[in-house]
Amino acid sequence: MAHIDLGLDETKLPGISGLMRFRPETAEPLNALAEALLRAPNSLPAGERELIAAYVSGLNECRFCRDSHSAFAAAQLDEGMTLVQQVRADLDTAPVSEKLRALLRIAGAVQESGRKVTTELVAAARAQGATDVEIHDTVLIAAAFCMFNRYVDGLGTLAPDDPSGYAASARRIVERGYIDSV
Repeated sequence: MAHIDLGLDETKLPGISGLMRFRPETAEPLNALAEALLRAPNSLPAGERELIAAYVSGLNECRFCRDSHSAFAAAQLDEGMTLVQQVRADLDTAPVSEKLRALLRIAGAVQESGRKVTTELVAAARAQGATDVEIHDTVLIAAAFCMFNRYVDGLGTLAPDDPSGYAASARRIVERGYIDSV
């Protein structure tokens, strides 16, 4: 049970979904941010951007965000959940492009502290073909998910154990996006 009374059945709207319903005036800009970062036209595919969100959420040990964004990434990546799990288990050996690996390293640095993003990490990403926009968006996705993770966990929301619920949410996000998902 959440730390505050959300006035709803948390099993039907777990994690951030219940929080969005509880405070629609804050849900609107938060969903718009997620839509812009994770789904808007970008040279990084949506699945890779979701993978960044899942990776950071895993580092933050936010089970709801880790599992939901893992499902969202898997639904949009050809290699599916297998790749997501490989990245989460061991970034160094996961079968991703060197560019994505470099961007995920930047995201991991942001998760620790924005000051952990070094010129060397940025140069390594650029050397693998990452653009300034991709580096910018990686940092912002990572920073935003640190906030989202703390929002979800700070209010003690429910994180379901059944992966089928996350898969259903993934279908909804892929079809309708974040703005129309709650």
